[in-house]
Amino acid sequence: MTDTAKTSRNITVAAIQFEPRFGDRAFNLAAIDRLVRRAHGDGAEIVVLPELADTGYVFRNTEELAALAAPVPDGESATALARLARELSIHIVCGLAERDGETFYNSAILCGPDGYIGTYRKLHLWNEENRHFARGNLGLPVFDIGHGKLGIAICYDGWFPEVFRELTLGGAEVICIPTNWVPMPGAESQTDTMSNILAKAAAHSNGVHVVCADRVGTERNQPFVGRSLIVGPQGWPLAGPASADGEEILLATIDLSNAAASRALNSFNHLLGDRRTDVYR
Repeated sequence: MTDTAKTSRNITVAAIQFEPRFGDRAFNLAAIDRLVRRAHGDGAEIVVLPELADTGYVFRNTEELAALAAPVPDGESATALARLARELSIHIVCGLAERDGETFYNSAILCGPDGYIGTYRKLHLWNEENRHFARGNLGLPVFDIGHGKLGIAICYDGWFPEVFRELTLGGAEVICIPTNWVPMPGAESQTDTMSNILAKAAAHSNGVHVVCADRVGTERNQPFVGRSLIVGPQGWPLAGPASADGEEILLATIDLSNAAASRALNSFNHLLGDRRTDVYR
């Protein structure tokens, strides 16, 4: 047996792209259940779903959010996801509207074969989110799922290189990003989206796998760009980008052991080892 065969840790990941219906938890949970089962049938062991996949995104006021947000891990959405992960013996990362008392978070939960594992709360709130959600207060946890280490970020978090670097320094080998990407200024004449450019750059500059699951459609006059993708640790897409407007499941088999190996660029240069911590924080 070769050294590569001994150290390879292959796992199949999926990014699910679909269109949630605002305020219709029953429809959204049914769509999630259907699509996760399809991804599992195609071999997926880690499944990533969009941001706020259980509620929709465009809240007009905090009262709407209060009526839809639910506790984690005991709320309806979190319970359903934990049950599905247990039944299929897979890991699921899904964006949810979380209620903690009278405070609301744009969150993502991680569930696995034993049920609920942990929560990430979005650190960087986008636009009107600031009116309704509190900024995340759980930091940037890295979850050990047995055969690998997983980090989570949400949408606008991906505009901050510090997020990817902190997760990588914390041991993350794959970073899962539930997202609701919207069009960025100047994008009309471009062949690539800024979100995809940033995801590829972050994967390359940190030597980490990145799995982005976006939504599609237009909700209350807000369009979303789709274009979900899975990126390898050298920065090149392994699956996707998906379409701009269709329901899709992207699949890629990744070797988690490649993350650390990809950081050594040559005999002199290492993405983490070359950091000038004497100059910057």
